Amino acid sequence: MTQVLARKWRPRVFADLKGQEHVVRALSNALTQNRLHHAYLFTGTRGVGKTTVARILAKCLNCETGISATPCGQCSACTQIDSGRFVDLLELDAASNTGIDNMREVLDNAQYAPTVGRFKVYIIDEVHMLSRAAFNSMLKTLEEPPEHVKFILATTDPQKIPVTVLSRCLQFNLKQMAPEMVREHLDKVLGLEGIASEPAALRLIARAASGSMRDALSLLDQAIAYGSGQVHEDMVRSMLGAIDQRYLFSLLNALAAGDGAALLDEADQMAVRSIAFDAALQELGTLLHKIALAQTVPAALPDDLPERDAILDLAQRFDAETVQLYYQIAILGRRDLALAPDEYAGFTMTLLRMLAFMPATAPALTAAPRPAPTASRAVPAAALVAREPAAPKLAAALPVAAAAAIDVSETVPEPAPEPAPGASIAFDGDWTALVTSLRLGGQARMLAVHSELELCAGDCLQLRVPIAHKHLADKSYQDKLREAISAHFGRPMRLQVSLAEGEANTPVRQQNEARAARQSEAEAAIASDPFVQDVVQQFDARVVEIKSIAKEQ
Repeated sequence: MTQVLARKWRPRVFADLKGQEHVVRALSNALTQNRLHHAYLFTGTRGVGKTTVARILAKCLNCETGISATPCGQCSACTQIDSGRFVDLLELDAASNTGIDNMREVLDNAQYAPTVGRFKVYIIDEVHMLSRAAFNSMLKTLEEPPEHVKFILATTDPQKIPVTVLSRCLQFNLKQMAPEMVREHLDKVLGLEGIASEPAALRLIARAASGSMRDALSLLDQAIAYGSGQVHEDMVRSMLGAIDQRYLFSLLNALAAGDGAALLDEADQMAVRSIAFDAALQELGTLLHKIALAQTVPAALPDDLPERDAILDLAQRFDAETVQLYYQIAILGRRDLALAPDEYAGFTMTLLRMLAFMPATAPALTAAPRPAPTASRAVPAAALVAREPAAPKLAAALPVAAAAAIDVSETVPEPAPEPAPGASIAFDGDWTALVTSLRLGGQARMLAVHSELELCAGDCLQLRVPIAHKHLADKSYQDKLREAISAHFGRPMRLQVSLAEGEANTPVRQQNEARAARQSEAEAAIASDPFVQDVVQQFDARVVEIKSIAKEQ
């Protein structure tokens, strides 16, 4: 009879165990040095190898060749433990044997010497399910058991185990396995089984397993049956109900184009195919995370990722701020999906929110600090809190003050007219103004706004980047910025980027300093305003918050 993959390929020695190197190292060293404890506790989520480690440890203790971290696997003790027939290995399910009577029977049998093995090993699975009385009954034996007895406890919820039990055990926490590690193991298993597969299909299974190798092998069994002996991406997607990446790329392309009709049309097609919108938002968040990685650390994307080229393309179409905004909207939309009238409405509102909050096309940086407000301008808005009930005079005066609130900033200057195609223009040395007029995005903008112009010599621009942003000096960033500058000046330009210790006078720094100056001016204007001073004095009020209000003219 054919065994399921999870049982057929269960590790039988420590060397075959995946993802638990810290546990293997500690146990192997203890076995090699013969420093054995009488009670072990293995914790971790489902399918990470708790019972497997316990059985391997039992073999190490009872192998006929001696106590070793590498049992032979050939002697009668090893083969019987592998097949579950070793009389001195007792496995108990604490979920079915929760009472004190069950534990008393185990403890009474522990007094007798092992029948054929070196040690009598008790493996108690899901030990947190034992009753309090059962735990109390085993405390003394667990603290000072007979020399021939070893206890191995396993649980998925160590918080429910009394501290009196925890203090008597060596505790090892088994970690969840990374998706790439799971994928590699699945690929190895399929190779040994002689079954064809696609890497993208195994990647989907590994991610769906959520760090559990047993879950991954069970899903692989299901995928083999579903695909009639083959594991292909489209079949695995259908089996798992995973989202076809084409829908997600279509949605982001529509967002990049600002096409609301295309967004809703794509959502309608997903609804017709009964695609779960909760899963769609989850996958959309994952895709946006990959795009953010591509913008910051392109090497972090695996070379064999099927959609790598499409992700890199989207990374050029969106700037970093937009990707972060869309990611936040996606995860919040998924969180609020249960509160929406229905899933379709919640999903489409999330997409429309992304469209509505799309950053404006106006340049984010100004060419020069904005001038201070003139005396003819009215006072900026301020939030006032009175500690006593307001008099009728104040109630009538406050709306007037609120109506008089205008901005303390100037309108962003219009960019210079575009040069004629093919024309060559000169550079006046104003780097901030140049960055503003270029209207850059993505990698080119990130390098430009965090750079200071050190020298301009002919067709060569020498830039300095603060060492805190040294990743922006990567060649891919330089290439994007050089292409944009060459297109602007109408002739080939060269860039030389060096790292600067400390701060640099970059456009971002200039913008922050201008913003701080405007804030100081606004606070000074509020403090000197006669109406504000009168309100503060008469009603014991205080200024809560002062904001500059941007206003286009």
